[in-house]
Amino acid sequence: MKTALIQASLIWENLQANRTYFSEKINAIQEKVDLIVLPEMFTTGFTMNPNEIAETMQGETISLLKTLAKSKNIAITGSLIIKENNKFYNRLVFVFPSGEIQQYDKRHLFTLAGEDKTYTKGSDKLIVDYLGWKICPLICYDLRFPVFARNTEDYDLLIYVANWPEPRINAWDALLKARAIENMSYVIGVNRIGEDQNKHNYPGHSQVLDCLGNYLIAPNEQEDVFITVLDKQKMLETRQKFGFLNDRDSFTI
Repeated sequence: MKTALIQASLIWENLQANRTYFSEKINAIQEKVDLIVLPEMFTTGFTMNPNEIAETMQGETISLLKTLAKSKNIAITGSLIIKENNKFYNRLVFVFPSGEIQQYDKRHLFTLAGEDKTYTKGSDKLIVDYLGWKICPLICYDLRFPVFARNTEDYDLLIYVANWPEPRINAWDALLKARAIENMSYVIGVNRIGEDQNKHNYPGHSQVLDCLGNYLIAPNEQEDVFITVLDKQKMLETRQKFGFLNDRDSFTI
């Protein structure tokens, strides 16, 4: 499966500008890719001011993602602010080439920034079936909680979309590597770059790791689109060779 990671500097709370940016980036991809991964809150940046900028599942961004997915025959995933039943969600959407959507609401809300006071937490883990791959998409702060991400479903790919700031970027790098190794899974992490309205700087470090924690795409701080190919058969052979997942603990959340 060929994947593309878009590492971008988000424009603060400007939905149209960010939609235009990502639309242009996606349309400019000349290679045939299967999956495009965008950052967390890719239309706004990590804001605690959802009242004026939240969208619905029938809004412009969802409509654009469907159009792009269909026209490019690709899947697209990333998170955005959704208002539903008078509640706000940091919602990841996985848009299939058909326009079908599956969704995951961020479970671990970032209390340090007051996300828990602004948004409603999700509860259910999502496993997406796409092109014969089982994909588990999660959001930013979820990375710090390995029990929720534990590979009890035999997923093949774990994705984190994020707005992860520079002072804690070492944790981002270390935990992504740990999630790949402990779950014997490919891991994709997509983080933004640039500075937001709150003067938080984001250094990117978007990356792809194999199931032994080796880099397929190493962290860097440049605005760019990074493309790589994931080999499921190679991963399954590695899992079978070492058998580490056979010894995992059983638990319920």
